[in-house]
Amino acid sequence: MQATHYERIGGEDKVLALVTRFYDLMDTLPEAYGIRKMHPQDLASSRQKLFEFLSGWMGGPQLFIEKYGHPRLRARHMPFAVDASARDQWMMCMRQALAEVVDDKTLAAELEAAFYQVADFMQNQGGGPAAGMGGIQIR
Repeated sequence: MQATHYERIGGEDKVLALVTRFYDLMDTLPEAYGIRKMHPQDLASSRQKLFEFLSGWMGGPQLFIEKYGHPRLRARHMPFAVDASARDQWMMCMRQALAEVVDDKTLAAELEAAFYQVADFMQNQGGGPAAGMGGIQIR
């Protein structure tokens, strides 16, 4: 049986490290200002929710679903103007976090590709996402 992305990344500690680094980058990089201003001043809740979501999305414990139900990512992001620039800022932070936290370069590349599909799907301004990406789940 093939290991899940959650197992391959190193479980809870590594997912938490990825989320922590992602938000640290988003909070400090001037190039991420557009997406940073979409978040509350205190990022604690955002960090926790992304950690819970990624745990299940990567094939680990379904923490987000247990607390909040189905993620409905696109619907949850509708209050925010998510365009290609926001997608690219989000991906810049995630790409750097992956490079710094994930030692397995093959895994980092797989996750980056999957994250891009999800980030692209989140677009709700300026033409929207590529068709057919709504049910993206990795394991």
